[in-house]
Amino acid sequence: MPRETIFGVTLVAAGVLLAGPVLAQGDCPNRGDLDAIYCDADGDMVADAPTDAGQLKDPGTLVFAYTPVEDPAIYEDIWQPFIDHLETVTGKDVQFFAVQSNSAEVEAMRSGRLHIAGFSTGPTPYAVNLAGAVPFAIMGSDDGRFGYTLQVYTQADSDIKEMPDLAGKRVAHTSPTSNSGNLAPRALFPALGVEPDKDYEVSYSGSHDQSMLGVVAGDYDAAPVASEVVERMAERGLYDPAEVRIVWESDPFPTTSYTYAHDLTPELKAKIEEAFFSYDFAGTALGEEFQGVSKFIPITYQDQWAVIRQIQAANGVQYTPEGLAAE
Repeated sequence: MPRETIFGVTLVAAGVLLAGPVLAQGDCPNRGDLDAIYCDADGDMVADAPTDAGQLKDPGTLVFAYTPVEDPAIYEDIWQPFIDHLETVTGKDVQFFAVQSNSAEVEAMRSGRLHIAGFSTGPTPYAVNLAGAVPFAIMGSDDGRFGYTLQVYTQADSDIKEMPDLAGKRVAHTSPTSNSGNLAPRALFPALGVEPDKDYEVSYSGSHDQSMLGVVAGDYDAAPVASEVVERMAERGLYDPAEVRIVWESDPFPTTSYTYAHDLTPELKAKIEEAFFSYDFAGTALGEEFQGVSKFIPITYQDQWAVIRQIQAANGVQYTPEGLAAE
């Protein structure tokens, strides 16, 4: 989306738009990194619900979005059984909203047009701080484990054997706000002997899918990608694993955060959580697509996103409209 229209208005106009809520919350005891229209009085790093009951929302139709993907139509079908379950538990109609970019998804929740959303790992802090998103769930296994790793791939016959060998090569990152596709490499790679933008020029592919396909095609010599994405690509036959190999792999990071808007009624939030935590992945398209997970498990932004905030801080990330627009 055009940078000048982040949040549906120009950035200059956005400042005017925020003036009213800022005055209304002038007595906010703690805000942290949250935008000025939100407050975090309880210190849990996410936006508090409005104290004025008249500002709480209980929409007749809930709008749900999943993080931007290469083919949204496929994922709409994959999510349909869960959406049916969500409708049953909440007693409301649920509409799937296909988003085209992280910026558009954040904007939609901030503007009140999106009520429930899955945000990718890196953009989650933007959603929390700019859109009042409240992460509450993540996909996990029966034993409570969750997460994915950052993997660096190259061609199977490449002369890249160790991380320092990336120097002078064509290396694809995904997008500026991506955790595993850009921010984590910038924070972690220097200690491994190679510094992005110094030892190699960063090329942005636009997505993990495109980075991986670019490595396979020889457009890039290597690429850092999220393990969960390339595993699903291999399962769908989008590339032959024999054509590539892993140069390096990180410890696990959290995956997509599932969030709801901070200003929904407590009763509706409880029903949404009930729908997520009671959903059984077994035998569903969702379970088939996300191998290795069997349920949604509870998380908090404060705890599970601590490592991501650390990586982003190391990269000088600021959770502002301008920062998101820079994507």
